[in-house]
Amino acid sequence: MEWYFAILLMFGLLVILMGTGMPISFAFIFICIIGGYIFWGGEAGLEQLAMSFYSSVTNYNFLPIPLFILMGDIVFTSGSGTRLIDAIDQILGKLPGRLSILAIGSGVLLGTMIGISGGSIGILGKVLVPEMNRRGYSRAMSIGPIVSSGTLAILIPPSALAVFLGAVAQVSIGKLLLAIIVPGLLVAALFIGYIIIRCALNPSLAPNYDIPKVSVSQKIRVIFTQIAPVVLVIFAVIGSVFTGIATPGESAALGVIACYILAALYRKLSWETIMVSAQDTIHVTVMIFFIVVGSITFSRILATTGAISGLISWATGLEVHPVMLVIATQLILIFLGAFMDPASIVMITVPVFFPLVKALGYDTLWFAVISLINIQLGLISPPFGMDCFTMKAIAPADVTLGDVLRSSMPFMLLGFLAMTLVMIFPQIGLFLPDLMQ
Repeated sequence: MEWYFAILLMFGLLVILMGTGMPISFAFIFICIIGGYIFWGGEAGLEQLAMSFYSSVTNYNFLPIPLFILMGDIVFTSGSGTRLIDAIDQILGKLPGRLSILAIGSGVLLGTMIGISGGSIGILGKVLVPEMNRRGYSRAMSIGPIVSSGTLAILIPPSALAVFLGAVAQVSIGKLLLAIIVPGLLVAALFIGYIIIRCALNPSLAPNYDIPKVSVSQKIRVIFTQIAPVVLVIFAVIGSVFTGIATPGESAALGVIACYILAALYRKLSWETIMVSAQDTIHVTVMIFFIVVGSITFSRILATTGAISGLISWATGLEVHPVMLVIATQLILIFLGAFMDPASIVMITVPVFFPLVKALGYDTLWFAVISLINIQLGLISPPFGMDCFTMKAIAPADVTLGDVLRSSMPFMLLGFLAMTLVMIFPQIGLFLPDLMQ
């Protein structure tokens, strides 16, 4: 069978099954069974398929995923995130769009502990939206910053999606976790800059209000007692990888311990917190590992059919500059982000895009960074941005989905600006990983 027929068969069946509403993990497994039977020799191929399913998840690289999820569940269930928001609120001065900036800053710090956008949005939405409404904030400066700050969880380690992408794409997970730090902070800085400039030009979007005066000594006490403990989590995860003390899996385990310690310091740790967070982690991990089984085996079948090598040979033979092919991959990610969840996008694109980019001579770590930025923007991209639906679910009843989507658009454009900067200046993402060498 010609390589293009193999791609047409595999991806065509995938589209048909997705159109029926079948969960994408089950769709992938079903296609793998068909592909294994056709391309791997009938019944013998099914035996090989079973071995492939088993070997897909017995991979040490996937160990950080359940541990990072557990970190987020501990923070969310214990209520430590709410206390962190209160602490940041106390040290912020009187800035234009103060509560909007608080949302972005809290999103960055929550991202270091939660790693999942939905959890971050849930905390910020419940805490900040009522206060923003009471202060007369426009929806552009209340809903927009909160829904957009949630996407920072993917770009601020620990990031379960970064681990998933790195493991599937065979990119160093430790280096990828480091590589997304500066781009993630760049996105946050662009968000904050936009808020300050727009609110300074149009104060009615976020009216000023009197805030209680907090002395310097009080701010220092808040920093050391409320915010400094978060540094423990950051160092446990990032510092241990950067210094070479621990592998990504070991650093994730240290992060879990740090989150338990943090909850205990905030007096939020209980037996119920431990049980609920563990149960939620098991549910999410099982779902993700179903996805892992399907995606890895799917890519193996494509590879053995010659479809990937055939596609690469065809693409590299085109008389266009290689960077145009890289841009084309990002345009495809933008399109998919409007309709699919991040994990599904990774499953579909990684087996094809990363071998192509490597054949073109580009750094796959750099490509992983820009792809993650792009994928996280899909969470707030119309018409089916998942984080927009999450925000709609917790927003006041008079807030429509259209309001949420419109308020997120400026932040989505700023995210694309950050992605473009990383594409033009790769060292924005590669600077920290290069220090490890």
